[in-house]
Parts: sequence; C-alpha cells; structure tokens
Amino acid sequence: MGALSLRDLTFRYPGANDAALQGLTLDIPRGGVFGLLGPNGAGKTTLISLIAGQLRGASGDMLLGGAPLAEARRHAPRSLGLVPQEHAFYPMLTCRENLRFFGAVQGLGGARLAERVAAVSAFARLEAVLERRAGELSGGLKRRLNLAIGLLTEPQLLLLDEPTVGVDAQSRAFLLEQIRSLAAPGRIIVYTSHYMEEVQAICDRVAIIDHGRLLLSGALAEVLQDSAGLLALRLSAPLPAALAAEWRAQFDLRDDGERRYRLRLAAPAELMQALHAAKAAGCEPLSVAYGERNLEQLFMRLTERSLRD
Repeated sequence: MGALSLRDLTFRYPGANDAALQGLTLDIPRGGVFGLLGPNGAGKTTLISLIAGQLRGASGDMLLGGAPLAEARRHAPRSLGLVPQEHAFYPMLTCRENLRFFGAVQGLGGARLAERVAAVSAFARLEAVLERRAGELSGGLKRRLNLAIGLLTEPQLLLLDEPTVGVDAQSRAFLLEQIRSLAAPGRIIVYTSHYMEEVQAICDRVAIIDHGRLLLSGALAEVLQDSAGLLALRLSAPLPAALAAEWRAQFDLRDDGERRYRLRLAAPAELMQALHAAKAAGCEPLSVAYGERNLEQLFMRLTERSLRD
C-alpha cells in the first residue's frame, strides 16, 4: 500500500454557505502516525468521513498508492478501519457480541473470527468485560471497545477520529500507548485531535487545518523547528498585488484567507521591514506573531484560535 494522497479536495455540505474543506492537498505516508490537528469545526471529521467513504460528493482526488481510493474501498474493504468519535457499537449487546457482530459484518467467520475477537480483546484489555453489556461500561472501556472494533480486520489504512474524547487521564494514556504501538512500515494511521499534547506524544508527522484549509504540514520536529522564522500577520486590508508578488519571492508568502498571511523570515531584522512595507501599502497589521516553537502557540498564531475552541 502506497501513500494516501489528497489533491485539491473541496467539500460543501448541502445548504451550507461555506465549504467544509477548501482545496486541501496533502500527502500522508506509510509508517508512523500522522496527526491531523485543528479546533472543533476545522474540517477534521469531514475529511475522515470522506476518506472512509461515509461522505460523497467532494471535488478533487483521493489516491491510495496512486490509484483511486474508491477502488481500494470497493475491492479491499477490510483494508480500511475507522474508529469514529461516536460510540460505534450496540449498548444492549455484550462486548463479545458486538465484536462478533461487527467482525461478521466485515466478512470474518469461523475460526478466523474467533481469533480476531480474542486478539483485539487482548490488545484493548477487554477480556474481563467481554460478557458485560457495552452500555454499562465506563467511558474509558467504551473507547477501548470502539478501538477494538476498528481493528478487527487488521486494517492497513486506519482512521482514528478523536478516539480519546471523554476519557480520564489513565485511560487516555493507555489508548495513546496502544495506538502508537500500531505503527508499522506498511500501515497508514491518521489520528485527528484537538489536543496538542496527544499529537506531540504519538505522531511523527502533522498537518494543521482550520476552516477547511491546510495551514501547515510536515514532520513534527521540522514543523516546530521551521516555525522559529515564521511571521503570521492579519492585516486591515488585502495585500496589493505588487507587494504580494514581492513577498512571494522574498518571504515565500502564503495567503491563508481572511487577510491572514504567513511569511518565512531569514532574520529577525526582516520583521520590521515587512511591517513597514505593509503599513506603507495601506495594510495596517491587526495582529503579529513571530518565532514560537510550541505547537499550540504555533496553531494559535496561524489561526488566532485555541486548539480547543
């Protein structure tokens, strides 16, 4: 299985004024854990739902190993696993009954089904509660059951949409440790969260999105290192075309929409140069942030929002 490639992906919910995803282009390689970071409403769940095939109607391309992702979903559905935000099981069934049911729905049977139920139960440490009704479990055990169901078919593309929501610190630590252990050279793991500390704990690469736009992506260590020279501006007016072209050549200008811009400065002295040029062009800086190396500070600088907003 090759990389997961998203090309100019745009999606709008029926009746919505704004697109939930806007021209998003992203490459997610095999191996490690890829963190998709953004506040609530950023577009993370929409993106996961599109990849999983639960939503349709997006423009752009989704490719897996260079072939359309839809073909992989059609010809090898067991290769994709989804652990959603919601509790995706039947509360009146026992844990064992849920695991057997969802395994059978995905084509597992006989000895193979029994083997996989035992394996995921051990992985999620559910052996002691297999005969209990799922609805009676604690929040942490429910999240473990959600994870176990998503792993029944040993998926090579695993999508985890905020899988630790609503759990205590001990359960969160256990889930993160187990998810991290799933990383393998041939597997793609996409992990969405609005918890910066989770992403820093288990992810090798990260993408930051907000309002459906990709703001930044790369290896986590490189993203934090590169942010040292990053200037984020919000201006009172759009940049004139001439100044935008100049900054594009000199500062690798990025336009994040809503009069928000990013510039990569080679030296701190260029900060005042850029601010003076903006003012001279009639674009008063309304907010200025420069040089943090903390992931949450970086996100707030790019979006002017908290990760948990």
